[in-house]
Amino acid sequence: MKIAVLGAGIVGVAAAHALAERGHEVHVYDRRTDIASDTSASTAGLVAPGHSYAWASPKAPAMLVKSLLGESTSIRVRPRADTDLVRWGFRFIRECTPSRSRANTLAKLRLARYSQQLMDELAAREGLQYWQTHTGVLYLFHEEADLRTAEHNSRLLAEHGRRQDVLDYEQTMALEPALAHGQRRFAGAIHDTSDGTGDPHQFAIGLAAVCQRLGATFHLGTSVTRLDTDGSSITRIMTSDGPIHADAAVLAAGSASPLLTRTMGHHIPVYPAKGYTLTATIKDPDRAPRIGGIDERSLVAWSRFGGELRMSATAEFVGYDRSSTPADYADIIDAGNELFPGAIDWDTARYRTGLRPMTPDGPPLIGLGRHDNLYYNTGHGHVGWTMACGSARMLADLIDERRPDIDPTPYSPINRNRHR
Repeated sequence: MKIAVLGAGIVGVAAAHALAERGHEVHVYDRRTDIASDTSASTAGLVAPGHSYAWASPKAPAMLVKSLLGESTSIRVRPRADTDLVRWGFRFIRECTPSRSRANTLAKLRLARYSQQLMDELAAREGLQYWQTHTGVLYLFHEEADLRTAEHNSRLLAEHGRRQDVLDYEQTMALEPALAHGQRRFAGAIHDTSDGTGDPHQFAIGLAAVCQRLGATFHLGTSVTRLDTDGSSITRIMTSDGPIHADAAVLAAGSASPLLTRTMGHHIPVYPAKGYTLTATIKDPDRAPRIGGIDERSLVAWSRFGGELRMSATAEFVGYDRSSTPADYADIIDAGNELFPGAIDWDTARYRTGLRPMTPDGPPLIGLGRHDNLYYNTGHGHVGWTMACGSARMLADLIDERRPDIDPTPYSPINRNRHR
């Protein structure tokens, strides 16, 4: 089958690999001239099933209200005339009940765990190198009450296969000595021992080479501009290089996915959340972290890629605005100086923004929607890197009419009644 994969980020490249491995004729299209050079190159780098909690939770509405009132929060919403955000927001609020939050968290966890296993197997089989670590991830808490709440919440993940150790201050410092130099005092941490880190950009570059060896073709610098349909099928895909035809298409365009479905008069509940990321050279390796982590108060996250440290923070709902100012990175730099003083040469920092494609409830869209030859693989949010390989395998199984290893129902565009 000739299949067009629309998007060459980590999710699209993983999908291309899974399909090419099955013998399909795969063509990948992306407006960028380099593999995985957009949002996939703008993440914290955590491979973290242990952080699969749904953002839509009983506590989320209060945070949104604070943000709308101008208070500083890690999730920001700027008041603006945006009907797509309003519709997305109403769906998000509906998902903030305890029962829906639990169901969505478990759906994310199942896919993330499955994906992590496949990623590790694939990396070992193909010899992929991407600064990968398997030493777990630390989730740091400032207050004892917050640590106890996190311990209670972690039981849900522990019941479904995650080992999450609760560490006091001394145990946290022993596991990550770099924190002992810092100015922030922590009550302790949750250490998910199975989480890890890695650079999705490097992984995607290596995997794209494997795809090409399997016969896949990458059409970089080619923008997909429109999807034509006869109502039941996609009949033509218009690009900046002219029309293309395929037996099936895979929509893996991240935050651009709803822009493409709109060309068919069709809306999907995927909305961009802008994140801010910097990467800087480590000048004192002893003061830099060895283990990836998240400061759960500020939601500043970090991963070490050899001689560099990647740090990321904030989810800002401002549509497709990619702009940034130095002030947008101030919280990240402050956190870096307080957590790891003297470790980073900030003069070398490279700054990026990335648009994470968020669904209101959290799990991505995988599978057929209303058209019989358009498959969705989008809406992975802040854990697209973690979920990429598992989503790709599930997608390939659905295209080949095989039963996936995990139940695809929670991710189905049709079964979740996501299309409006």
